[in-house]
Amino acid sequence: MPTTRADMDARGWDYCDIILVSGDAYIDSPFIGVAMVGRMLERMGYKVGMIGQPDVKSGEDILRLGEPRLYWGVSGGSVDSMVSNYTATKKFRNSDDYTPGGKNDKRPDRAISVYCNLIRQHFKNTVPLVLGGIEASLRRVTHYDYWSNKLKKPILFDAKADVLIYGMGEMALEELTRAMDEKRDYRDVRGICYISKEPNLDFHQMPSHQDCLDDKEKYIDLFDLFYDNNDPIAANGLSQAVDTRFLIQNPPCHHLNEAAMDENSNLPFTRELHPYYAKMGKVKCLETIKFSIMTHHGCWGECNFCAIGVHQGRTIRTRSEENILAEANDFNKYKDYKGIISDVGGPTANMYGYECNKKEKLGTCDHQRCVDATHLCQSMKPNHSRNINLLRQVREVPGVRKAFVASGVRYDLITADKEHGYDYLKEMVKHHISGQMKVAPEHTQQHVLELMGKPGKQTLIDFKKLYDKLNKEEGKEQFLTYYLIAAHPGCEEKDMHELKRFTKDELQMNPEQAQVFTPTPGTYSAVMYYTEMDPKTRRKIFVEKDTKRKEKQKQIVVNKESFASGFAS
Repeated sequence: MPTTRADMDARGWDYCDIILVSGDAYIDSPFIGVAMVGRMLERMGYKVGMIGQPDVKSGEDILRLGEPRLYWGVSGGSVDSMVSNYTATKKFRNSDDYTPGGKNDKRPDRAISVYCNLIRQHFKNTVPLVLGGIEASLRRVTHYDYWSNKLKKPILFDAKADVLIYGMGEMALEELTRAMDEKRDYRDVRGICYISKEPNLDFHQMPSHQDCLDDKEKYIDLFDLFYDNNDPIAANGLSQAVDTRFLIQNPPCHHLNEAAMDENSNLPFTRELHPYYAKMGKVKCLETIKFSIMTHHGCWGECNFCAIGVHQGRTIRTRSEENILAEANDFNKYKDYKGIISDVGGPTANMYGYECNKKEKLGTCDHQRCVDATHLCQSMKPNHSRNINLLRQVREVPGVRKAFVASGVRYDLITADKEHGYDYLKEMVKHHISGQMKVAPEHTQQHVLELMGKPGKQTLIDFKKLYDKLNKEEGKEQFLTYYLIAAHPGCEEKDMHELKRFTKDELQMNPEQAQVFTPTPGTYSAVMYYTEMDPKTRRKIFVEKDTKRKEKQKQIVVNKESFASGFAS
């Protein structure tokens, strides 16, 4: 898609219908949301321009394609700009995997608001500004912002934008664009938010922004409504007072079916960095996404610190095996393809190919999770058979030398699948692991795991025994690597000492890395961090907020010498 006036001239365009502005350089990949949006609009017949990482100190970049006919589409990029720019301890990140050359000098803090201001500065009384992407999606209602340590208004108000498409929003994008093009009222389009002078009394009335500022329990009430109304089948709309106006969130747009998932995957992505940006250097993310395959969208794991469920949804939408195999075969067209597929997976790799029958008919439950720290819902029956068959077929595609599964895998689903779990893990061990398999226990102390929404440690012990057994049978030396979190709400230093003891005694390893918890907008864990309460019980919980003590929690588990001192303390 065009990103310069020369690109437009080559196509004979006098104008663009829509111009997309992103916090990433323009990478034309199905893994990049704004590229997917552009290709979908292009398929609909619209002239779409793309401006990645515009200079915010001048009008040089934002002016180069002119003004669009219909609207500006504004995204912070593939990652929330504050998460991208700062570590969990608020240190500035020097590198950026989505910036040419890798130096983090192109993405502004609070990118969406900055880009909206930039557009309005150079285009007076311009066409509507439409927000999208994960930064917009997770900040669409009153939300806790860790970096300013306060509750912020819905991003539509701060950005002074007109409309917000939330979640994956594929159908919302098409319906909103058609409505704008036909000059119809778009306020009934599912999957959007907008600002109104009046509340929508047919929708759930959320606590006002001021209520949340005044009372932390009101903020929990707001988040409960926000979280429970993300499913297109079960959700109602939301209405929230913000000063003298109202945020209106229409019910979510419907999920794509398998045929539509396949259709989007067939869009003509180049899988390259646009030449305009390529001359500035390579982008690191292409090393992993260029020859990777996304098999499905959605995740029902509901880890409380993760925003995937809120953004992508808690219902799995899969692509067909035929479509995935065709994509694997298409890799042969690229000169730099060496027969190595970096990943065949999704948000959780082993959720491909099955779902809860009740959820598909009635929507997600608002009273029960599919999986939590104590059990898997009886209605959710993990079945790895389709995934096994897919992986076997991928290995048979001409040109494929190795197809790795690098996405995270839920080990509790493997142990819960009594019919196919063993065969799936055997298939993984034998063919799809690059020396180490990534799993995410995050912690081992039950009270912390419950606040995280993660399974108990016995499940991990059982899984490791099975993994070690299969590796021994296959004569392979492949290891497990563990994602661990320090300083999550509810976690104290003594809990990290227990985690350290567990890794040594049960896992026979010394962790090389752990991450300090980041309170990300759109997650229950961020609600816990701000309120210092368990959202379920409203009871007070310990929350570590001192930066040095957060780092100490991390060091307890990663420092080799810390194990002995842990007993002394």
